Amino acid sequence: MVEELFRQDAYVKEAEATVTALEERGVRLDRSIFYPTGGGQPGDTGSLRWDGGEARIVDAVKADGADVLHVLAPDAPRPAIGTKLHTTLDWDRRLLHMRMHTALHVMSAVIKGNVTGGQVGADKSRLDFNLEGEVPTKEWVTEEINKLIALDRPVTPQWITDQELAARPELVKTMSVRPPMGAGRVRLLAIEGIDLQACGGTHVARTGEIGRVECIKIENKGKMNRRFVIALT
Repeated sequence: MVEELFRQDAYVKEAEATVTALEERGVRLDRSIFYPTGGGQPGDTGSLRWDGGEARIVDAVKADGADVLHVLAPDAPRPAIGTKLHTTLDWDRRLLHMRMHTALHVMSAVIKGNVTGGQVGADKSRLDFNLEGEVPTKEWVTEEINKLIALDRPVTPQWITDQELAARPELVKTMSVRPPMGAGRVRLLAIEGIDLQACGGTHVARTGEIGRVECIKIENKGKMNRRFVIALT
């Protein structure tokens, strides 16, 4: 099983690792700074360097055995199993995902409704809600999100057992994505005084790092379903 450095510290940009397996699409490593696609957040990209070679990581995806597959460019060389290499994250892209992901958690605290889906992106991100009654305006959502961001509250991971999560279903906000269970514990993401929910993604350390956001679009996706799209400004 890979050591998930990205969960221990989302700000780690480089790390040493060893190749543990080769696959047609890429390689597995004993430790990884690359977040694999999941929970609406894209997989990280970056590079591998070793004596005599280097390769681009064009995606990171979940693999069996709670592992991470580092997908390489089709024409990239493959390091042999046991090769020690240096891994580097495309940090600017990851930081945008971290800012956006935390902003979506803030938005989920502002808009009162069941979250039916979401997607993190570097340019824009969205959450879909089932809403009863009046739908808030773009201007109101923008103002309320930025009020909470400006509080500069700490953002910290917490852990609870599978049994504790089962007893507190309100901690799972997204109806379409269930947190991974079965390992004995589940990761929560706490924004002090604002939000607490199950999440395995990468986030900034304080809401102030998000910067200002704007709700740029509200789309009708069904009788009660509304899509709120935000962008960093």
